Amino acid sequence: MAVIKNKKTGMWEVRTYYKDWTGERKQKTKRGFAKKSEALEWERNFKLKENQSISMSFQSFVDIYLTDLEPRIKRNTFLTKKHIIETKILPYFGKMKLDDIRTSDVIQWQNEIMKLKKDNGKLFSQTYLKTIHNQLSAILNYAVNMYGLKDNVARKAGTMGKEENKEMEFWTQEKFQKFLECVADKPISYYAFEMLYWTGIREEELLALTPEWVVQLLRLQRGC
Repeated sequence: MAVIKNKKTGMWEVRTYYKDWTGERKQKTKRGFAKKSEALEWERNFKLKENQSISMSFQSFVDIYLTDLEPRIKRNTFLTKKHIIETKILPYFGKMKLDDIRTSDVIQWQNEIMKLKKDNGKLFSQTYLKTIHNQLSAILNYAVNMYGLKDNVARKAGTMGKEENKEMEFWTQEKFQKFLECVADKPISYYAFEMLYWTGIREEELLALTPEWVVQLLRLQRGC
């Protein structure tokens, strides 16, 4: 491996060789580091990833996890999981070493997540809190099963939130159309309920959507 400074851009970059899963030797270059220390940190984590070391950063392991997960689940499901991981988990654990995360860290994280509020000022639902926790637990469980992490500390900490067991009621299409007529003069509400009814996504998932996410999804579906 080599960490060098690009004379033209003034930025640092890392050049290295590695073997892929077939044993073929390949070259990888990572550019755009403002500081040499950032390049060295990326180089260190790259080595740990190549050696499948559980001392890699949590962020580095998440990169592996998402790469392995993406081809195995539906695209919409993957993007939802990725959004939760990037907004609710990585900001807290991203810089920690995978094997340094303790049960007490997970409990403190849960406490912080349970304080978060939606744009309307309301706390997240119990179901959504459980969904968030399940994403962290799934990541750590993958590390236990595939990379030799000793324990799933998220499982030890216990879950937050709970599943709602109440019976789900559905509108018929006729009833839904009558309801839409009542909100036809409110475009945002109209299209929000259209999304909820026809896609089956949850309220929290709808509120998490951004224009960039929708554009990315449309491009993927169209093969652009």
